[in-house]
Amino acid sequence: MNDASKRAVLKKRIADKDPFMIPGAFNAICAKFVEKQGFPCTYVSGSGTAAAFGLPDLGLTTLSEAVSEAEHIARAVQIPTIADADTGFGNVLTIPRTVRQFESAGLAGIHLEDQVFPKRCGHLAGKEVIPTSDMVALLKAALAAREDPNFIIIARVDAYSVTGFDDMLYRAQAYYDAGADLIFPEALQSLDEFEQVAKKVPVLANMTDFGKTPYFSFQEFVDVGCLCVLFPLTTFRACMKTMRDTLAHLHEHGSQADILDSLYTRQEYYDLIDYKTYELQADQIISDSSN
Repeated sequence: MNDASKRAVLKKRIADKDPFMIPGAFNAICAKFVEKQGFPCTYVSGSGTAAAFGLPDLGLTTLSEAVSEAEHIARAVQIPTIADADTGFGNVLTIPRTVRQFESAGLAGIHLEDQVFPKRCGHLAGKEVIPTSDMVALLKAALAAREDPNFIIIARVDAYSVTGFDDMLYRAQAYYDAGADLIFPEALQSLDEFEQVAKKVPVLANMTDFGKTPYFSFQEFVDVGCLCVLFPLTTFRACMKTMRDTLAHLHEHGSQADILDSLYTRQEYYDLIDYKTYELQADQIISDSSN
């Protein structure tokens, strides 16, 4: 599936109000697992991108770094990929470049947040938000920069823990009226709050681990009107814990022989990356060249 087709599929699913889950992928192999499991979309977290460089999620990564990481993931799978574009890597003058770079890299969409730069993790204290009018201007500039109208722009609203629910709801409506395809209300704390937002705008709910939002199920979110549910770093945190435990075992025992049943096998790995297809392609090229 080419880039345009991926975007069209995602845009149609949103237009049809067909609910779906979006697990995060922290690299291309993880994205392949997301696809293999049957999920219709994956996501590149800004926090996950920062972690790839050993950095905290404080706006320390550059546009080129974020685009490069996202492109590896988007190109590895046939399902659409959405990327976290933080606060846009600039202002209304530079946001067109941000949009075009992510679009050219094969992404199906991005989300932008209304925090003051340098931003903070959406579930930590100390956030500040920009004026609503500034975010509306940023969104309009981003929307105008799209070459493919199916490239989605999601507006993340971080105001809930800063200026309160009413301001968050006002911003959500303003951002949707400005043309955002989805609204991402960050760190809400009840299904009733999500329902109030979903009655006004199409909602992407963030079901992150160890955050401010209680652990609601996908179906519970759908039942209150949310369109899609994001699990941004669950795969990453699972992988980190497994890596920690595996390395501890290796350090203590000096061998992996007695934990082989917990490892992904060589054959499973080759199947996941479609090793055989590449091998056959190479053989065919060599054969054609020799004839």
